[in-house]
Amino acid sequence: MKSFALLTTVSLISLSTLATVRPVMALESRQPAETRIAQGNNQDAIGHYNRGIDYIQQEKYDLALAEFTKAININPRYAEAYLNRGFLYEQQEKPDLALSDYNQAININPRLAEAYNNRGFLYAEQGKPDLALSDFNQALNINPRLALAYSNRGLLYRQQEKPDLALAEFNKALNINPRFAEAYYNRGTLYYEQGKADLALSDYNQAININPREAQAYANRGVLYYSRQETEKAIGDFRQAAELYRRQGNAAAYEKVMEILRELGAV
Repeated sequence: MKSFALLTTVSLISLSTLATVRPVMALESRQPAETRIAQGNNQDAIGHYNRGIDYIQQEKYDLALAEFTKAININPRYAEAYLNRGFLYEQQEKPDLALSDYNQAININPRLAEAYNNRGFLYAEQGKPDLALSDFNQALNINPRLALAYSNRGLLYRQQEKPDLALAEFNKALNINPRFAEAYYNRGTLYYEQGKADLALSDYNQAININPREAQAYANRGVLYYSRQETEKAIGDFRQAAELYRRQGNAAAYEKVMEILRELGAV
């Protein structure tokens, strides 16, 4: 029987105020009306920012990026706009632009925990674990309730083969936010690697119940089902993951899952 590796569990940067999507969006909430009034001359900048948030919700990322840029052009001190534009640059695989925007957000507002979290994730992707850990620690020093930073720090510990520390971080994230789908599938992957398939399956199921659009949870649950020789269930999950990845424009992950389906003779 063939074996398949679990897809890498990436906690991009989830939305902090919208649904937990692939990380990686530590997006700030839309600016409330009272803030608009208080900001006075910055009302136009806030309007563009809010439209950017709307476009993010609609998955119109190019339009969102344009709106955040307009907000920054009007108010070059708009830290949250830099944060969200940096996230979008990261999604476009433009790490230098993303890093520049995260640095700018932190320079403007050194207490913006989400900016440290996002920069830490970027450093982790670049193979700079010490810088990543420092940023995750700083994010949590500023906001000890930032569940995403615990989950990201857990991923870092997992990559460093420190499973006990990783598990503790995922548990902290879930204690803070029991609806954090990404933390469930991250913990599920850790359980799977430890040979605790029942616990892993429970966590994957929970992740999918919370967020039925979480492609990675379907993909990893498919791997688990296949390891149990439950091939039809595995194929169903791989197909669902592939369709979600296709809709999300994640070509690399889509091709990886389609390769598995082809090996199974399911396409």
